[in-house]
Amino acid sequence: MGFPADGYPAPQGPYYCSVGATNAFGREIIEEHLDLCIDAGLNIEGFNAEVAAGQWEFQMFAKGAQQAGDQIWVGRYLLERTAEKYGVAINYHCKPVQGDWNGSGMHANFSNSTLRECGSEEVYKQIMEAFRPLTKEHIEVYGADNHLRLTGKHETQSIDQFSYGISDRGASIRIPVVTVEKGWKGYLEDRRPNSAADPYKVAARIIKTVKSALVPA
Repeated sequence: MGFPADGYPAPQGPYYCSVGATNAFGREIIEEHLDLCIDAGLNIEGFNAEVAAGQWEFQMFAKGAQQAGDQIWVGRYLLERTAEKYGVAINYHCKPVQGDWNGSGMHANFSNSTLRECGSEEVYKQIMEAFRPLTKEHIEVYGADNHLRLTGKHETQSIDQFSYGISDRGASIRIPVVTVEKGWKGYLEDRRPNSAADPYKVAARIIKTVKSALVPA
């Protein structure tokens, strides 16, 4: 949506969190989807237009790998059914348009009692460093064709690299500013999972790595 049949729309930039018919395409679908998710009792927390034309994001909250997977899977189903009503298909591929266009991620914000309460930059670094030697294991469950998206460009880190940083959209793991402002109490965001990934596997892999970081030596 938003792409003309014989070419490309204007370059990305004005579409992110946009309003207006020249920038936002498909709002009626995403708003109806939001209402359906609320009616279904899902823990949907919001949505926004994303960087590329016709690209949208919705956010779900859950506790544990099972619930996280359930919430996202049902949310996806409701999105498919809503779009079908409008004669539109959902493209979950992580790089649906080649070239100078952002890919589609399934950024995973995660927290536990340690991250919410520790108040320690060193503990945060310990947890994030636990991800570094397991880069391959994470990428294996973070969605197919991720090499097309994780290039080091378009707000991603390269697929074979690992990094973290405060408010760094180009890092593997972004440390939210609010986490730092609250004295290192909050959550982290793994930006590597892609839009087509299996949410059960993504959540399970993150939980396993975080737990391994907190096991006493």
